[in-house]
Amino acid sequence: MTRRLEFGRKEARSETATGMVIFVHGYGADGADLLGLADPLAPHLPNTVFIAPDAPEPCNGNPFGRQWFPIPWLDGSSEAAAEAGLLAAAADLDAFIDERLAEEGLTPDRLVLVGFSQGSMISLHVAPRRTVPIGGVVAFSGRLLAPERLADEVRSRPPVVLIHGDQDPVVDFASMAVAGEALTGQGFETFGHVMKGAGHGIAPDGLQVALSFIARHLG
Repeated sequence: MTRRLEFGRKEARSETATGMVIFVHGYGADGADLLGLADPLAPHLPNTVFIAPDAPEPCNGNPFGRQWFPIPWLDGSSEAAAEAGLLAAAADLDAFIDERLAEEGLTPDRLVLVGFSQGSMISLHVAPRRTVPIGGVVAFSGRLLAPERLADEVRSRPPVVLIHGDQDPVVDFASMAVAGEALTGQGFETFGHVMKGAGHGIAPDGLQVALSFIARHLG
């Protein structure tokens, strides 16, 4: 049984949503941490509704934030707990996507997931395992979990853009190349952008690339 995710929402500026962006936050944050990105994006995407869920669990490493799954090297959890947490949260996010699409009257191709850090990891895990492809995935400063399992578990191939700072001290910049090679090797249309000089965050040039990608795939 999946868990209900609390979420924030910003209405489409045109009041008629023909597309949806779901922001998927990082470890120790919550949905509000990314929902503010709707403000600079919305003027260029007037027919897009923006939604940002809170991850299902209190964060082991930050009592004021949330987590999609434990991270052993940060919080001392076991690898088994991290794997179980990932699978449970993936089911939660998958169900959340279906609920929001139905509520807004949209089809999966009208959705782009925008993840940051751990949010990118779970977005890149969930999207390829959905039967019907979504409109795309924007993955900031994350990694592709278990790339060796992708070939056996992939069910759909949405386009992906990987965006990463080359000075990231939290998630190794090399993770971008690993993800890109695995995705392109499995037939995904994959783009990449390096935020030069940027650490673990979302730089203005990265946000511009994300906007262009979203606009292209949501119209």
